[in-house]
Amino acid sequence: MVTSAGQAADGRRDGADARPDVTNVTQVTNARQGGTGPRPNVSDARKDVTDARRIVVKVGSSSLTTAAGGLDADRVDALVDVLAKHQDKEIVLVSSGAIAAGLAPLGLEKRPRDLARQQAAASVGQGLLVARYTASFARYGRRVGQVLLTSDDTSRRTHYRNAYRTLDQLLAMGAVPIVNENDTVATDEIRFGDNDRLAALVAHLVRADLLVLLSDVDGLYDGDPSLPGTSRIAEVSGPADLEGISIGSAGKAGVGTGGMVTKVEAARIAAAAGVPVVLTSAVHASEALAGGPTGTHFLRTGRRSADRLLWLAHASTPRGALILDDGAVEAIVERHSSLLPAGIAAVEGSFSAGEPVELRNTAGTPIARGLVNFDAREIPHLIGRSTRDLARELGPAYEREVVHRDDLVVVTGR
Repeated sequence: MVTSAGQAADGRRDGADARPDVTNVTQVTNARQGGTGPRPNVSDARKDVTDARRIVVKVGSSSLTTAAGGLDADRVDALVDVLAKHQDKEIVLVSSGAIAAGLAPLGLEKRPRDLARQQAAASVGQGLLVARYTASFARYGRRVGQVLLTSDDTSRRTHYRNAYRTLDQLLAMGAVPIVNENDTVATDEIRFGDNDRLAALVAHLVRADLLVLLSDVDGLYDGDPSLPGTSRIAEVSGPADLEGISIGSAGKAGVGTGGMVTKVEAARIAAAAGVPVVLTSAVHASEALAGGPTGTHFLRTGRRSADRLLWLAHASTPRGALILDDGAVEAIVERHSSLLPAGIAAVEGSFSAGEPVELRNTAGTPIARGLVNFDAREIPHLIGRSTRDLARELGPAYEREVVHRDDLVVVTGR
């Protein structure tokens, strides 16, 4: 769902094709504050931050609302003041806060646990949230556009392309996309789960140069930050830097769904997809965007993957499972082949053609995820048979893969 609101933008921004490539960053040996190794110059260590032109910024509920529920207009304005100063950047804002903003108007004292009341709060709060952003950005003559997504919108090929085109066009026209999960219609089966993960996936979707995660915590610590002797981790160059670190799962304000666990997971997803990340508090947003030493800087650990596969791996919810024989597992993992009926040993669950399913080995370990071409009720009749025999007996529609390799992503080694 996409809507536009606000004042006319000043001028037209250049399109995505004009963006420079993200600059490679040399790994820094001294990753944690207080380390013994030589510290690099900040401008060198965060050159990928200062060079970034298209940026996804995610802000959590606790940074926009009061603990009792309801928007804090001063906090929203403070964030917009920072973002509006970067006229040379293309910024996509992934904003939580819809459910939290709807609590007080509906007389709810805390975030409800049941989905129906969450959706009701989101329905009230989303309008208030976008209206506040509209008024705040209008002070700078900027237009905002609302983009509400569900995971189902982005794991399917056509929907994915539509979401990209909408966001890219909003940026090209000088608008600021305000992205949120479509809580009013999302069900348990199609929810992203938290906006940190949504932000990482949106960063990949729009081919961002940088992801900035803002919350009420000023970075990742090597222990409980409220206890003496802990220190902030200034840089993470890979998974090894996080070994042995206990990461908390609960936020302090009680109005959001995430915590440090979801933020670190989001940073890992983005970094593995070629997008560097800065994790810090909302009050340090200006310093973070300027490449200052605030927060925790996650370096890129991989390259951009095929567009939809990242979403398929991290945003889709499997509707069932296909159990594969050893030969099919090897073909998919080692040779990146499609899944044919001959390699299937069993089928589990109830699903329709086009829905995501999990591919498992005979031990039950997930090895891949993909979009299936047949309904669950059809597949038992195809198991173990060649596509040629199926086509001869059932017609040419059955001479095809159960899961095509273009709609399949490996999620483990074997």
